[in-house]
Amino acid sequence: MTPERLEEIKKKLGGLVKETVVKSPKRAYLCVEPKDSYKANRIMFEDLKARLCTASGIDTRGGIEILYHWGFDEDGCVLTVKTKVPKPFPEIESIAPFLKAAEWVEREINELLGVTFRNHPSPGHLVLDDNWPEGVYPLRKDFDQIKRGFHE
Repeated sequence: MTPERLEEIKKKLGGLVKETVVKSPKRAYLCVEPKDSYKANRIMFEDLKARLCTASGIDTRGGIEILYHWGFDEDGCVLTVKTKVPKPFPEIESIAPFLKAAEWVEREINELLGVTFRNHPSPGHLVLDDNWPEGVYPLRKDFDQIKRGFHE
């Protein structure tokens, strides 16, 4: 992605982008506030016609990072809209109401990291065992398999 194309995308997102991190000519991150994530992702999908590749979550010291990875196939690039929601009760607006493809990955992030996606159209259990204890998130840094009795 050329620097000009990246600037064009940022301009379309208005003042939502707080920081831009360019990892390579084909990979960049646009950091937004949690309150702006829904709007930024909607612009990526509806206005910029990007393709949602996937979403991911990462437990960090400062909170849970939520990353929506968008493909720009004509450029051969991936642009990630990244935000961080605070622990211990991370919460963010779901993008699934306007993008059905986000439903399962948001449910997965909910179960594995404990992120609540407000207004998700079909929240619920997806990947963990039906007997998995409520409020225990296996991808959080504070998860301890031995103390929780999940070791073999």
